[in-house]
Amino acid sequence: MTKPIYVLNGPNLNRLGTREPHLYGSTTLSQVEAMCRAAAGDLTVVFRQSNREYDLIDWIHEAIDEGCAIVINPAAFTFTSMAILDALKMFPGPIIELHITNIHRREPIYHRSYVSLVATAIIAGLGAGGYGVAVRAALDLVEPKPA
Repeated sequence: MTKPIYVLNGPNLNRLGTREPHLYGSTTLSQVEAMCRAAAGDLTVVFRQSNREYDLIDWIHEAIDEGCAIVINPAAFTFTSMAILDALKMFPGPIIELHITNIHRREPIYHRSYVSLVATAIIAGLGAGGYGVAVRAALDLVEPKPA
Protein backbone atom coordinates (compact mmCIF):
# COMPACT_ATOMS: atom_id res chain seq x y z
CA MET A 1 0.00 0.00 0.00
CA THR A 2 1.49 3.31 -1.04
CA LYS A 3 -1.34 5.75 -0.36
CA PRO A 4 -1.24 7.57 3.01
CA ILE A 5 -3.73 7.57 5.84
CA TYR A 6 -5.15 11.03 6.45
CA VAL A 7 -5.64 12.00 10.10
CA LEU A 8 -7.74 15.16 10.17
CA ASN A 9 -8.51 17.22 13.26
CA GLY A 10 -11.08 19.95 13.68
CA PRO A 11 -11.45 23.10 15.76
CA ASN A 12 -9.78 23.62 19.11
CA LEU A 13 -7.79 20.38 18.94
CA ASN A 14 -4.65 22.50 18.57
CA ARG A 15 -5.29 23.31 22.25
CA LEU A 16 -5.03 19.70 23.44
CA GLY A 17 -2.96 19.43 26.59
CA THR A 18 -4.29 22.72 27.98
CA ARG A 19 -7.95 22.71 26.91
CA GLU A 20 -10.19 21.25 29.61
CA PRO A 21 -7.68 18.61 30.74
CA HIS A 22 -10.35 17.06 32.97
CA LEU A 23 -12.16 16.07 29.73
CA TYR A 24 -9.41 15.80 27.11
CA GLY A 25 -6.36 14.88 29.18
CA SER A 26 -2.90 16.39 29.08
CA THR A 27 -1.67 14.86 25.81
CA THR A 28 -0.77 17.50 23.22
CA LEU A 29 -1.64 17.38 19.52
CA SER A 30 2.04 16.86 18.65
CA GLN A 31 2.06 13.82 20.97
CA VAL A 32 -1.10 12.57 19.24
CA GLU A 33 0.64 12.95 15.89
CA ALA A 34 3.59 10.89 17.14
CA MET A 35 1.16 8.16 18.31
CA CYS A 36 -0.46 8.07 14.88
CA ARG A 37 2.87 7.82 13.07
CA ALA A 38 4.01 5.04 15.39
CA ALA A 39 0.75 3.12 14.89
CA ALA A 40 1.08 3.43 11.09
CA GLY A 41 4.55 1.93 10.99
CA ASP A 42 6.02 2.43 7.52
CA LEU A 43 2.83 3.84 6.03
CA THR A 44 2.79 7.59 5.47
CA VAL A 45 0.45 9.61 7.67
CA VAL A 46 -0.84 13.00 6.55
CA PHE A 47 -1.66 14.65 9.89
CA ARG A 48 -3.47 17.98 9.91
CA GLN A 49 -5.52 20.25 12.16
CA SER A 50 -7.57 23.33 11.41
CA ASN A 51 -10.11 25.53 13.10
CA ARG A 52 -11.61 26.24 9.66
CA GLU A 53 -14.28 24.02 8.10
CA TYR A 54 -13.14 24.73 4.55
CA ASP A 55 -9.62 23.43 5.30
CA LEU A 56 -11.07 20.11 6.45
CA ILE A 57 -13.22 19.90 3.32
CA ASP A 58 -10.23 20.64 1.07
CA TRP A 59 -8.18 17.95 2.87
CA ILE A 60 -10.99 15.42 2.49
CA HIS A 61 -11.03 16.23 -1.24
CA GLU A 62 -7.27 15.67 -1.33
CA ALA A 63 -7.70 12.33 0.48
CA ILE A 64 -10.31 11.26 -2.09
CA ASP A 65 -7.59 11.46 -4.74
CA GLU A 66 -4.53 10.48 -2.73
CA GLY A 67 -5.45 8.63 0.49
CA CYS A 68 -6.32 5.06 1.45
CA ALA A 69 -8.22 5.87 4.68
CA ILE A 70 -9.37 8.82 6.77
CA VAL A 71 -9.30 9.10 10.54
CA ILE A 72 -11.25 12.22 11.41
CA ASN A 73 -11.94 14.02 14.65
CA PRO A 74 -14.11 16.85 13.33
CA ALA A 75 -14.65 18.16 16.88
CA ALA A 76 -17.57 20.63 16.95
CA PHE A 77 -18.08 20.26 13.19
CA THR A 78 -19.24 16.69 13.93
CA PHE A 79 -22.58 18.09 15.02
CA THR A 80 -22.99 20.98 12.61
CA SER A 81 -21.35 20.38 9.25
CA MET A 82 -23.37 18.96 6.41
CA ALA A 83 -20.56 20.16 4.14
CA ILE A 84 -18.07 17.80 5.81
CA LEU A 85 -20.66 15.02 5.59
CA ASP A 86 -21.09 15.66 1.86
CA ALA A 87 -17.32 15.65 1.28
CA LEU A 88 -16.87 12.40 3.24
CA LYS A 89 -19.63 10.75 1.17
CA MET A 90 -17.27 10.94 -1.80
CA PHE A 91 -14.39 9.12 -0.08
CA PRO A 92 -14.13 5.53 -1.39
CA GLY A 93 -12.13 4.04 1.50
CA PRO A 94 -12.66 3.49 5.21
CA ILE A 95 -13.53 6.46 7.40
CA ILE A 96 -12.91 6.23 11.14
CA GLU A 97 -14.74 8.87 13.17
CA LEU A 98 -12.83 9.59 16.36
CA HIS A 99 -13.69 11.43 19.56
CA ILE A 100 -11.44 11.73 22.60
CA THR A 101 -14.43 11.75 24.95
CA ASN A 102 -17.51 9.56 24.84
CA ILE A 103 -19.85 11.99 23.12
CA HIS A 104 -22.86 9.91 24.19
CA ARG A 105 -22.14 10.57 27.88
CA ARG A 106 -22.04 14.29 27.34
CA GLU A 107 -24.74 16.91 26.89
CA PRO A 108 -27.48 16.09 24.35
CA ILE A 109 -26.10 18.58 21.81
CA TYR A 110 -23.17 16.16 21.33
CA HIS A 111 -25.31 13.09 20.62
CA ARG A 112 -26.12 13.59 16.92
CA SER A 113 -23.13 13.20 14.63
CA TYR A 114 -23.46 13.95 10.93
CA VAL A 115 -20.14 12.16 10.34
CA SER A 116 -21.51 8.92 11.81
CA LEU A 117 -23.87 8.70 8.85
CA VAL A 118 -20.90 7.84 6.59
CA ALA A 119 -18.30 6.52 9.03
CA THR A 120 -17.09 2.97 8.63
CA ALA A 121 -16.42 2.85 12.37
CA ILE A 122 -16.61 5.16 15.38
CA ILE A 123 -14.16 5.34 18.27
CA ALA A 124 -15.14 7.46 21.26
CA GLY A 125 -14.09 7.73 24.86
CA LEU A 126 -10.59 6.20 24.73
CA GLY A 127 -8.84 9.50 25.29
CA ALA A 128 -5.94 10.51 23.08
CA GLY A 129 -4.95 6.84 22.90
CA GLY A 130 -7.95 6.32 20.65
CA TYR A 131 -5.95 7.81 17.79
CA GLY A 132 -3.53 4.87 17.73
CA VAL A 133 -6.48 2.47 17.85
CA ALA A 134 -8.12 4.34 14.97
CA VAL A 135 -5.00 4.25 12.78
CA ARG A 136 -4.52 0.51 13.41
CA ALA A 137 -8.20 -0.11 12.63
CA ALA A 138 -7.91 1.87 9.40
CA LEU A 139 -4.88 -0.21 8.43
CA ASP A 140 -6.79 -3.41 9.12
CA LEU A 141 -9.70 -2.20 6.99
CA VAL A 142 -7.42 -1.27 4.10
CA GLU A 143 -5.26 -4.41 4.33
CA PRO A 144 -7.35 -7.14 5.95
CA LYS A 145 -5.35 -9.87 7.70
CA PRO A 146 -5.43 -13.25 5.94
CA ALA A 147 -7.84 -15.75 7.48
